[in-house]
Amino acid sequence: MSVDSTTATTPYSAPNPNYSADSAKSKTSSTPGIADNFQTFLTLLTTQLKNQNPTDPLDTNQFTQQLVQFAGIEQQLKTNDSLSSLVQLQTTAQATQAMSLVGANAIVDGSKVQMTKGNAIWSLSTDKPVSAQVSIQSDTGQTVYSGKFTINAGKDQAFKWDGRGNDGTQWPDGNYKLSIVATDASGKTATVSTQIQGTIDSVDLTQTPPKLSIGGQNFSLDQINKLVRANSTATSM
Repeated sequence: MSVDSTTATTPYSAPNPNYSADSAKSKTSSTPGIADNFQTFLTLLTTQLKNQNPTDPLDTNQFTQQLVQFAGIEQQLKTNDSLSSLVQLQTTAQATQAMSLVGANAIVDGSKVQMTKGNAIWSLSTDKPVSAQVSIQSDTGQTVYSGKFTINAGKDQAFKWDGRGNDGTQWPDGNYKLSIVATDASGKTATVSTQIQGTIDSVDLTQTPPKLSIGGQNFSLDQINKLVRANSTATSM
């Protein structure tokens, strides 16, 4: 085995007597109320003016304030409708993008992979050459393989394991975790990041955002680091 470089709640208002289902069909929002019909608002305001106290008439400033309040409510409803549309468009775009990735070979952050047909692949990245003690554990925590390797500086270096233990035993397909303890040329502890590489088997559109299944594990779109060719080169034992 070796390593090869490679939002706010919509406000409610008084029912609109002129509202009808037919007229609502042509509107983006289906919320009936005073903000849906300016004529209704004017009717209510005119009624208020007709029935005002002659000895204490409606102040001009109050009249203006009511107009401003109406405009503010109407704008709030339009803003809520616009935000709802944007959220729906974004959700649809995420679902479309996720579905297009089914069958692609992806790299995501992680150390556990599902070995299939005696084939398990990780992707390693380090910013400098290191000496590394690599160990692989089964799902039960048992160490099934260990060895020392020199890992060159670079990103996305394929590390492939054929499922054979140090004694030659062929381990069954399943989940296996890769652990690395590395030191640089001066003997100081160094970091080697691990990513898993596998085929995106399916997409769960019932989740928000959609979840991509890779080797039995679920990941969101923003966790995908890179898409690579299915036949990406990797050197094995």
